[in-house]
Amino acid sequence: MSKKIFLPLFIVIFFTQSAFSDNVKIVDGDTIKINNEKIRFSGIDAPELNQNCIKNNEKISCGILAKESLVKKIGNKIPKCINEGKDFYKRTLAECFVNGESLSKFLVRNGYAFAYRKYSKKFIEDERFAKENKLGLWSMKFIYPWEFRKL
Repeated sequence: MSKKIFLPLFIVIFFTQSAFSDNVKIVDGDTIKINNEKIRFSGIDAPELNQNCIKNNEKISCGILAKESLVKKIGNKIPKCINEGKDFYKRTLAECFVNGESLSKFLVRNGYAFAYRKYSKKFIEDERFAKENKLGLWSMKFIYPWEFRKL
Protein backbone atom coordinates (compact mmCIF):
# COMPACT_ATOMS: atom_id res chain seq x y z
CA MET A 1 0.00 0.00 0.00
CA SER A 2 1.51 3.33 -1.01
CA LYS A 3 1.17 6.46 1.05
CA LYS A 4 0.66 9.80 -0.61
CA ILE A 5 2.10 12.91 0.96
CA PHE A 6 0.41 16.21 0.23
CA LEU A 7 2.09 19.48 1.08
CA PRO A 8 -0.21 22.36 1.96
CA LEU A 9 -0.67 24.66 -1.02
CA PHE A 10 0.35 27.74 0.96
CA ILE A 11 3.81 26.24 1.67
CA VAL A 12 4.81 25.20 -1.83
CA ILE A 13 3.57 27.16 -4.83
CA PHE A 14 5.13 26.33 -8.16
CA PHE A 15 5.33 29.03 -10.81
CA THR A 16 5.15 27.19 -14.09
CA GLN A 17 5.11 28.06 -17.74
CA SER A 18 1.32 27.95 -17.77
CA ALA A 19 1.21 30.58 -15.01
CA PHE A 20 3.49 33.02 -16.82
CA SER A 21 4.20 34.06 -20.37
CA ASP A 22 7.72 34.21 -21.80
CA ASN A 23 8.28 37.52 -20.01
CA VAL A 24 11.42 36.74 -17.98
CA LYS A 25 13.90 39.49 -17.08
CA ILE A 26 17.15 39.05 -15.17
CA VAL A 27 17.44 42.03 -12.80
CA ASP A 28 20.79 41.12 -11.21
CA GLY A 29 22.65 38.10 -9.89
CA ASP A 30 19.97 37.10 -7.38
CA THR A 31 16.77 38.69 -8.66
CA ILE A 32 14.56 37.99 -11.66
CA LYS A 33 11.19 39.21 -12.86
CA ILE A 34 8.58 36.91 -14.30
CA ASN A 35 5.63 38.86 -15.72
CA ASN A 36 6.71 41.87 -13.66
CA GLU A 37 6.71 39.90 -10.41
CA LYS A 38 10.06 40.56 -8.76
CA ILE A 39 11.52 37.32 -7.38
CA ARG A 40 14.51 37.49 -5.03
CA PHE A 41 16.41 34.21 -4.61
CA SER A 42 16.20 33.23 -0.97
CA GLY A 43 19.26 32.11 0.97
CA ILE A 44 21.87 33.72 -1.31
CA ASP A 45 23.34 37.14 -1.94
CA ALA A 46 25.05 38.18 -5.18
CA PRO A 47 27.17 41.30 -5.77
CA GLU A 48 25.36 44.52 -6.55
CA LEU A 49 25.37 45.59 -10.21
CA ASN A 50 27.67 48.54 -9.43
CA GLN A 51 30.03 46.43 -7.33
CA ASN A 52 33.60 45.83 -8.46
CA CYS A 53 36.15 43.19 -7.53
CA ILE A 54 39.90 43.09 -8.16
CA LYS A 55 41.70 40.38 -10.13
CA ASN A 56 45.36 40.72 -11.16
CA ASN A 57 45.26 44.41 -10.16
CA GLU A 58 42.38 44.94 -12.57
CA LYS A 59 38.84 46.11 -11.74
CA ILE A 60 36.19 43.55 -12.63
CA SER A 61 32.47 44.37 -12.57
CA CYS A 62 31.58 41.43 -10.38
CA GLY A 63 27.93 42.48 -10.14
CA ILE A 64 27.64 42.36 -13.92
CA LEU A 65 29.61 39.09 -13.98
CA ALA A 66 27.11 37.50 -11.57
CA LYS A 67 24.16 38.75 -13.63
CA GLU A 68 25.69 37.50 -16.89
CA SER A 69 26.26 34.03 -15.42
CA LEU A 70 22.57 33.92 -14.46
CA VAL A 71 21.49 35.17 -17.91
CA LYS A 72 23.56 32.43 -19.55
CA LYS A 73 22.28 29.74 -17.19
CA ILE A 74 18.61 30.62 -17.71
CA GLY A 75 18.94 31.15 -21.46
CA ASN A 76 15.48 31.23 -23.04
CA LYS A 77 13.91 29.01 -20.39
CA ILE A 78 11.26 30.01 -17.87
CA PRO A 79 12.43 29.26 -14.32
CA LYS A 80 10.12 27.33 -12.04
CA CYS A 81 10.10 28.87 -8.59
CA ILE A 82 9.04 27.71 -5.15
CA ASN A 83 7.55 30.66 -3.30
CA GLU A 84 8.90 31.11 0.23
CA GLY A 85 7.06 34.33 1.14
CA LYS A 86 7.82 38.04 0.83
CA ASP A 87 10.78 40.11 2.00
CA PHE A 88 10.89 43.56 3.58
CA TYR A 89 10.71 45.15 0.11
CA LYS A 90 7.60 43.11 -0.82
CA ARG A 91 9.57 40.99 -3.32
CA THR A 92 8.67 37.33 -3.61
CA LEU A 93 11.32 35.17 -1.96
CA ALA A 94 11.82 31.90 -3.81
CA GLU A 95 14.18 29.20 -4.90
CA CYS A 96 14.05 28.93 -8.69
CA PHE A 97 15.00 26.06 -10.96
CA VAL A 98 15.85 25.52 -14.63
CA ASN A 99 15.77 21.93 -15.88
CA GLY A 100 15.43 20.81 -12.25
CA GLU A 101 18.65 22.56 -11.17
CA SER A 102 18.55 25.21 -8.45
CA LEU A 103 19.75 28.55 -9.78
CA SER A 104 20.80 29.55 -6.26
CA LYS A 105 22.93 26.43 -5.83
CA PHE A 106 24.46 26.99 -9.29
CA LEU A 107 25.37 30.61 -8.51
CA VAL A 108 26.90 29.86 -5.11
CA ARG A 109 28.69 26.66 -6.18
CA ASN A 110 30.30 28.49 -9.11
CA GLY A 111 31.31 31.49 -7.01
CA TYR A 112 28.91 34.11 -8.40
CA ALA A 113 26.90 34.48 -5.19
CA PHE A 114 27.34 33.75 -1.49
CA ALA A 115 25.42 31.75 1.06
CA TYR A 116 23.39 34.39 2.90
CA ARG A 117 23.93 32.94 6.36
CA LYS A 118 21.86 35.66 8.01
CA TYR A 119 18.77 34.06 6.46
CA SER A 120 19.71 30.48 5.56
CA LYS A 121 22.30 27.75 6.05
CA LYS A 122 21.23 25.90 2.89
CA PHE A 123 24.09 26.85 0.54
CA ILE A 124 27.08 26.85 2.90
CA GLU A 125 28.58 23.62 1.46
CA ASP A 126 28.24 25.00 -2.07
CA GLU A 127 30.05 28.16 -0.99
CA ARG A 128 32.81 26.11 0.64
CA PHE A 129 33.26 24.20 -2.66
CA ALA A 130 33.56 27.45 -4.67
CA LYS A 131 35.98 28.95 -2.16
CA GLU A 132 38.22 25.85 -2.02
CA ASN A 133 38.35 25.71 -5.82
CA LYS A 134 38.78 29.49 -6.23
CA LEU A 135 35.77 29.69 -8.54
CA GLY A 136 34.17 32.92 -9.71
CA LEU A 137 34.54 35.71 -7.16
CA TRP A 138 36.70 33.49 -4.96
CA SER A 139 39.50 34.02 -7.51
CA MET A 140 39.32 37.77 -6.81
CA LYS A 141 39.47 40.29 -3.99
CA PHE A 142 35.94 41.28 -3.09
CA ILE A 143 33.67 42.73 -0.45
CA TYR A 144 30.65 40.66 0.53
CA PRO A 145 27.48 42.24 -0.94
CA TRP A 146 25.92 42.82 2.48
CA GLU A 147 29.05 44.77 3.50
CA PHE A 148 29.17 46.66 0.18
CA ARG A 149 25.58 47.89 0.68
CA LYS A 150 26.63 49.47 4.00
CA LEU A 151 29.33 51.63 2.36
